[in-house]
Amino acid sequence: MRLDDYMLPCLNKKLFGFECMGCGLQRSFSMLLHGEFASAFYMYPAIYTIIPLTLLIITNLFFKFKHSNKIINLLAIATVAIIIISFIIKKIN
Repeated sequence: MRLDDYMLPCLNKKLFGFECMGCGLQRSFSMLLHGEFASAFYMYPAIYTIIPLTLLIITNLFFKFKHSNKIINLLAIATVAIIIISFIIKKIN
């Protein structure tokens, strides 16, 4: 039983024929779990900002610390920027 057997298909790609901005996230996470760090980055570059952002948001729910909101905002902006830029690059290529 592999994680790849349970991945959700992209409905945007099935219905409209082109990838969405989230395409590759599941496969990238699976690659990270298998130790394929470079492949995970090429599949979905924002994976390396999404994981710390998610962990920080969850941690911030239980433990408040100084400047956490600023760090969360910066990570969120960086993540959105990386997602948009990588989506545009995929479309160009």
